[in-house]
Amino acid sequence: MALNWFNKLKNGLSKSASKVGGALASVTGKKTVDQLTLDDIEDQLILADLGIEASARITKKIKDQKFELNDKKEITPQVITETVASEIEEILLPCELSLFDNITAKPHVLFLAGVNGSGKTTTAGKIAEQFRLQNKSVILAASDTFRAAAVEQLKTWGQRVGAQVVSGVDGGDSAAVAFQAFQKAQKENVDIVIVDTAGRLQNKKDLMEELTKTCRVLAKLDENAPHQKVVVLDGTVGQNAHSQLENFNEAIGLTGIIVTKLDGSAKGGVVVSLAEKFKIPIHSVGVGEGLDDLQSFNASSFSRAIAGLDEL
Repeated sequence: MALNWFNKLKNGLSKSASKVGGALASVTGKKTVDQLTLDDIEDQLILADLGIEASARITKKIKDQKFELNDKKEITPQVITETVASEIEEILLPCELSLFDNITAKPHVLFLAGVNGSGKTTTAGKIAEQFRLQNKSVILAASDTFRAAAVEQLKTWGQRVGAQVVSGVDGGDSAAVAFQAFQKAQKENVDIVIVDTAGRLQNKKDLMEELTKTCRVLAKLDENAPHQKVVVLDGTVGQNAHSQLENFNEAIGLTGIIVTKLDGSAKGGVVVSLAEKFKIPIHSVGVGEGLDDLQSFNASSFSRAIAGLDEL
């Protein structure tokens, strides 16, 4: 399973890896790395969506590194790429935290937020399946009451993964749906409640206020609920993910991040820039629509995949 997942991850990040590889191409065959080359590498890494802070940090590592040279006394692609992968892993490691390692309450409430189209509903279904495989019972709360298609999609996921779904009337109070789902979970001794909220633009204050209201309502049943508040980010939006994360964090105080749709995107480097800037736990990354195409985030695997290297 692990090897299969790494191959999926590497394939999914291949366009991003090609950008990172392109940034390092100017070093190959050189005996030393001069300042002009370092500046070019930094610029190319920024263009690969790794962000200014992470790109500067990686470039400094290259500058300070004493590289092993080949027989021709030249730097090889493998050596420089291993150095970059190692530094990316250093950036990512503090953010590596499984969604499933901190389940202390019963029922445990996982609250998913994000903009329209980020993949929240699909993510809710995939996470429900992963909890099911751990023999945990799950209720899915269809709190996206504005979009009938989202409710139907969640019900389909519920049938697929054997989870109950609590929904309300179209256009109804989304906080009330979350509250009812939590109450039902308490009465029936259910392990997990996953709240699928309506997608919203991060700059719409009234919609963001609805998220904070739902969190307040859930806290009436358990002062620590929601126990996890996770933003689902679409990996194809690149640096726009920063403003999304900032706004959702300001509204509800995020405990974690899930990044979806990394397959086929050339913007996978955004995961590195988010880790370097925000230091918020990254729980999972997704590289496809399949049930097992969302997996727990692993700093080593991700750093090697985005550098185009094989797994250790």
